[in-house]
Amino acid sequence: MNWYVAKLVFRVISGDGDHQAQFDEQLRLIKAETELNAFEKANQIGHANQDSFKNIEKQTVKWQFIDVAELNRISEPSDGTELYYNIHETPDADLYIAWAHHKAALLGVRN
Repeated sequence: MNWYVAKLVFRVISGDGDHQAQFDEQLRLIKAETELNAFEKANQIGHANQDSFKNIEKQTVKWQFIDVAELNRISEPSDGTELYYNIHETPDADLYIAWAHHKAALLGVRN
């Protein structure tokens, strides 16, 4: 068996959908024999996790599965195994670094 990281993309639609488009990107760990099996399994997970509910304003909120956008084979999981990477380019390195520090601070685990 092999391990894969799959990126599942869902569209989030509130009410009549008259709002800025929202997408939920989820990384899922998949164990499968082949890349095709992993894709099929990720696709099934995506469809199974479509959902809808009423929000506090009584509007229907839907999580609509779009597709499996990425699928990457990884080595056997162990401490420190890389699951996913994304190279981000920005015109303002200092702003991006400040954003990363801010996100880390929000985790609330630093002394």
